[in-house]
Amino acid sequence: MSETSRRALLQALLTSGLFALLPRALAQGASSAPSKSSDLTQCFAFTFDSLAAHPGASGTMRPVLSGAVPTGEHIELHETTLLPGAMPHPPHPHRHEELMLIREGTLDFLYAGQSHTLTPGGVAYVASNELHGLKNIGATPAQYFVIAISREDA
Repeated sequence: MSETSRRALLQALLTSGLFALLPRALAQGASSAPSKSSDLTQCFAFTFDSLAAHPGASGTMRPVLSGAVPTGEHIELHETTLLPGAMPHPPHPHRHEELMLIREGTLDFLYAGQSHTLTPGGVAYVASNELHGLKNIGATPAQYFVIAISREDA
């Protein structure tokens, strides 16, 4: 898929208002979570409680879905609950793009050598191959969702 259409997809997702519904949909979903390698050619819904929690030193990560959509992009979605003062990993670049949607807490989003504070409702976009990082700078756990988008052949 071309860069223009990938950008158009991201812009449509950001402006559609669908992201505002994501936490509610996860909290009120219908069935068990899909497998790690999801069939994204069919619709599905599931409860937040059905997501497998993977605790670690910095907090908990819950994989939600991962798979290719019919137009060829690979989408991976996970939820992270980050402990106060923690980083999920050191700043890093990667090939895929990411959207981070902040549900709870206060996060420091670092990119291009600058720090940006994000609070509930905030969104961060990471372009391909850009050095970036996150840190929970609040006194309570921070919860956010990450949507990674890439080409399946990349």
